[in-house]
Amino acid sequence: MSVESAAPGADIGAAPSVAKGETLLEVRGLKKYFPITAGVMIQRTIAEVKAVDGISFDIRRGETLGLVGESGCGKTTTGRCILQLDRPSEGAIIFDGVNLVELDQRALSPYRQKIQVIFQDPYSSLNPRLKIGTIIGEPMKVHNIEPNVNKRRARVSELLSICGLDPRFADRYPHEMSGGQRQRVGIARALSLNPQFIICDEAVSALDVSIQAQVINLLEDLREEFHLTYLFIAHDLSVVRHLCHRVAVMYLGKIVEFAECDELYDNPLHPYTQLLLSAVPIPDPVTESKREHKMLKGEVPSPINPPSGCVFHPRCPIAVEGCSGAIPELRELRPGHWVACTEV
Repeated sequence: MSVESAAPGADIGAAPSVAKGETLLEVRGLKKYFPITAGVMIQRTIAEVKAVDGISFDIRRGETLGLVGESGCGKTTTGRCILQLDRPSEGAIIFDGVNLVELDQRALSPYRQKIQVIFQDPYSSLNPRLKIGTIIGEPMKVHNIEPNVNKRRARVSELLSICGLDPRFADRYPHEMSGGQRQRVGIARALSLNPQFIICDEAVSALDVSIQAQVINLLEDLREEFHLTYLFIAHDLSVVRHLCHRVAVMYLGKIVEFAECDELYDNPLHPYTQLLLSAVPIPDPVTESKREHKMLKGEVPSPINPPSGCVFHPRCPIAVEGCSGAIPELRELRPGHWVACTEV
């Protein structure tokens, strides 16, 4: 894997990439700033929340890319920008060779079918007034994938079975189902449009641990069966290791480390990644009691006024004076292992 620069003259950044022809999604120089306004009659922008601040990465066909980091680092905003639910402030999002940022709502419609999302909360993401069969069948009706009512009902029953639910659940309402069952409905709804790419936004974080394992196994089986590609947004690093092929670590709107999954967990190079992994509990009380825990000092800086230079330097245990100056770029320190730190 090598750094693949953007087109000549296009200042939209470079990213850890893959060989040409293997990439499904390219994110280049993505920025999303939310304005903070003041005034009643005449509003003016007084500041900006830099939720995502110039990140770049690629996702290969058929893989699961994990996007991890603590709350507020910009993971969900990145997913919403890819979905075009939030329009980026800058940058390019190239899906299957087409820059989605340049498309209007009408031109985006075909890509709404190809890119789907599984939301974090399986209850609030389902309309409580609609039955499960209608919730899953409505996207097929809206996009005219299956206009025939009977065939649509049959497809709904098939999707419920694929996702491990009784087809008779089509006549239930969301409140009549458990959290795990509702999340399976969300997965079935995402599959109803035959997508190529699915964004899983904290898709298992609201579930019990035993149910998490079932849903994760289901997602993996569906990826293999339907040749899906995932962006798996999470903060639980143990879940990410089980499911993902590569992992990007975010901190305060920037990617600080990017590597193959096993490489990242076995040889974390960025101080922030090391601190995150040290906080993951080991399922052995004896080993856990003897392990040294590294504490992360300070609080997360405000995205309204992020630190200069390396955004992690105010909390970094190995920071030097120069870290507050230039912004570190992602460098390939090992084959396929990228780190944004000048001190490693």
